[in-house]
Amino acid sequence: MSPPPIRAVFLGTPAAAVPTLVSLATAAEVVAVVTRPDQPRGRSARPVPSPVKEAAAKLGVAVLQPANASELTGALEGIVPIDVGVVTAYGTLIRPEALAIPTRGFLNVHFSLLPRWRGANPVVAALLAGDEETGVSLMLLDQGLDTGPVVAGRTLAIGRDETGGELTTRLAALGAQLLVDVLPGWVAGAMSATPQPGMGVTHAPKLTKSDLLLDPSFPAEVLARRIRALGPSPGARLMVGGAVLRVLAGRRIERDLAVGELAALDERVLVGTGQGALELLAVQPPGKRPMDAAAWLRGLHTRPNEVGS
Repeated sequence: MSPPPIRAVFLGTPAAAVPTLVSLATAAEVVAVVTRPDQPRGRSARPVPSPVKEAAAKLGVAVLQPANASELTGALEGIVPIDVGVVTAYGTLIRPEALAIPTRGFLNVHFSLLPRWRGANPVVAALLAGDEETGVSLMLLDQGLDTGPVVAGRTLAIGRDETGGELTTRLAALGAQLLVDVLPGWVAGAMSATPQPGMGVTHAPKLTKSDLLLDPSFPAEVLARRIRALGPSPGARLMVGGAVLRVLAGRRIERDLAVGELAALDERVLVGTGQGALELLAVQPPGKRPMDAAAWLRGLHTRPNEVGS
């Protein structure tokens, strides 16, 4: 006689959480999906459902959208019994009373090798730091921010030219597979969680507008990493002639230019930095489509001589 299906609830919001939801649906009975309320988008400010909500609709799973932590607890109490909760980038801390509802707690698929890069932006942080590898951790949620014990983890090498978006896609797939490999044993009580070590803790806080700006006084290698880390979205920004230019691709080259100097050389667009030069490869001017950086520079009526202001 086969064991009864695992009753699971899933909490997540962005596109990066969808692979975990889809994989969970193959390994358990997903009794409900919890996601953030629809958010206004565009000029019309029309509420738009999250990618997780859209994926849940395709799977035929009931969707709950509590507005706050108190409503989340009530929503979970309304669907007991729950064997396990699974969380991927839900975006809101869960209260202790809610954490206690599933019999085997909440497993969080986190896109880093904890305790390195706790917090909201582990992928961006790893790329900004120049890490050569990262991974996913399957963590048992506690009351802290990514401080719970780790059930399992897998390592992934970071590609030399990989963007934040590309790395997130690979980590999402890796985390989804890790979850389905581990879930049956965890729910059956055949696996344990190991406390995170006290050494090696780093934090990846939420991005601010200032985090998106490219400061030409920094070395070109650092700026190129920032472009990769923020690509394709939200994208790095460069101030040019008082306007904000979105930089989609760039690379460090050996060239001596004054810090902040904007130059064109053989159809190449260069920016002087604190060390070396940054070549702009693809950009998006305000209100326009993405384009080759050389085409952008040719199309300017007045070509500025410097950036950063």
